[in-house]
Amino acid sequence: MYGLVNKAIEEMVCSYYGEDTWQKIKQKAEIEIEAFVSMEGYPDDVTHRLVKAASEVLDLSPSEVMEAFGEYWVQYTAKEGYGEMMDMGGDDLREFLENLDDLHTRVGVIFPKLSPPSFACTNETQDSLILHYHSHRQGLAPMVIGLVEGLGKRFDTEVDVTQTQTRDEGANHDEFSIKYRAN
Repeated sequence: MYGLVNKAIEEMVCSYYGEDTWQKIKQKAEIEIEAFVSMEGYPDDVTHRLVKAASEVLDLSPSEVMEAFGEYWVQYTAKEGYGEMMDMGGDDLREFLENLDDLHTRVGVIFPKLSPPSFACTNETQDSLILHYHSHRQGLAPMVIGLVEGLGKRFDTEVDVTQTQTRDEGANHDEFSIKYRAN
């Protein structure tokens, strides 16, 4: 994963729990990297070790850490200069979710080694849809829940996200039922 992801984890931990907690997490994860470089690629294992260590230090499940990170990621990337690109993704939550793959294509121009997931929306109604999440990476489905919740905040929309299908239980992709209502 790109350093931008690990930098976002660091910023989230530091802003919610402080620098000392981040140092404990890095130590527990056996990460000796002084500072992550946004545009540099790092092995996925670095991120997984950070999440596992954060789970232990913060006394949260790995899923809770990933969900919190997903929500944080939305505001972090907007603040880090990707807000205008996100604005082009859609005028509301539904349109944005429909355009996620196009957004990842645009981001791929900046990050040429990006290996993004793929998303598809089905069963769309005025206030709900099914979001299909395909990724070669394991264990990131809880992040999708947080991402949708963060996007709900971005679009001033109440969301209820329920995972209805999981690769952990043998499905070929993860699936989420999303109900939403603009405020």
